[in-house]
Amino acid sequence: MELRHLRYFIAVAEEGSLSNAAERRLHTAQPSLSRQIKDLEIELGVKLLERKARGISLTLAGKVFLDHARLVLMQIEAAAEAARHAEKPKRSAFVVGFLVGQEGTWMPHTLRILREEAPDVDIMLSSQTSPELALALMRGKVDVAFLRNEKQTSGIVFKHLIKEPLLVVVPTNHRLAVRKTIRPHELTRDKFISPAKAAPVLRAVVEDYAEKTGIKLKQTYDAENISAFMSLVESTGGIGLAPLYVRNMLIPTVVTRPLQGESPTIDLMMGYNKSNTTPLLKRFLARADELVEHVSQKENLQRRFKAS
Repeated sequence: MELRHLRYFIAVAEEGSLSNAAERRLHTAQPSLSRQIKDLEIELGVKLLERKARGISLTLAGKVFLDHARLVLMQIEAAAEAARHAEKPKRSAFVVGFLVGQEGTWMPHTLRILREEAPDVDIMLSSQTSPELALALMRGKVDVAFLRNEKQTSGIVFKHLIKEPLLVVVPTNHRLAVRKTIRPHELTRDKFISPAKAAPVLRAVVEDYAEKTGIKLKQTYDAENISAFMSLVESTGGIGLAPLYVRNMLIPTVVTRPLQGESPTIDLMMGYNKSNTTPLLKRFLARADELVEHVSQKENLQRRFKAS
């Protein structure tokens, strides 16, 4: 088996068509691509694709193999990037990734610690979705990131930071906006704005909560990002569940309310690639508990100020 077999298979699986993959992605002839896929199936001893009149579909074995094939290629890219970095005598920059929306909470104290540890190192910041940050860590593009505990990863070490409760997000003119807390079954009456595929961990937490509480959500829209989420809540009159940090990003026409009873929570993690030997990363990780303590103290002060 060669790496090109994996690349060819992934291209066909993502395009859903041998001809499209050959023309658009691989720039090769379709018969040649078909032979490569057949060789791969013979090597594995299983059938990966089902040929149909309107393209192809993955078999159960193909779906399982696709996830592993993607991880293998990402590991190869990460290894190549690590090798290139190893030849450099010094790192000129240290890259920190933030889950979009978490910058206001974690960036100030993160920058303070990094400047204390290495005042001469350039600090670069990157705000992305959690899956994008995980991929950047695997590829060596980011040194440390604040993200979710993504599952489809390889070589990433996750350190738990905090648990964030999920809040109900509703329009200001919604009937539930006047409530102090919202009962789980009240979520079932309205259009539900669901986290998109760009937030698989959050989606899983929401679905698990619905299953545990025995409610069926009317998942009408998928929000691609937090801004789209707010806009959909406002424009459709629907509701959604989002982590605590969204309170720092609310638009004037939406509000948050806590759930009654035990709220679902989502973990915020600090992630880094275990192959990253940057000295600054080691020193930063050693002060992670201090970072969490500073953020907790700040949030406690803000809550007391709002309550007074």
